[in-house]
Amino acid sequence: MSHTVFCQKLKKQAEGLEKPPYPGELGQRIYETISAEAWQAWVNHQKMLINEYRLNLLDASAKQKLRVEMEKFLFGEGSDTPEGYVPLKKT
Repeated sequence: MSHTVFCQKLKKQAEGLEKPPYPGELGQRIYETISAEAWQAWVNHQKMLINEYRLNLLDASAKQKLRVEMEKFLFGEGSDTPEGYVPLKKT
C-alpha cells in the first residue's frame, strides 16, 4: 500500500515508496521523506554516475562514493555531474 510523504527533494506532497529502498536508518529516512518520483530521479542520476566514473559496485569505495552522492542528491545541495559530462540528445 502506497503512502504520501512531504518529499524533501521536491518540496511537495507526493506518493511515497512502497518500501525502504536502502538498508538501515538511511533507507528508513528515505522511505519516510522521499517520494517515488524523487527516488526515480536518483536512480537515473546514479546510473549516469556509475557509467561516467566507471564504478565497480563490488568495490567498497565505489559504494561509499554512491552513498555520499545519494545523500547529497536527496537531502543536500544536489549531486554534481562528472566534469565534461554531456547528456545524450534524445532523437
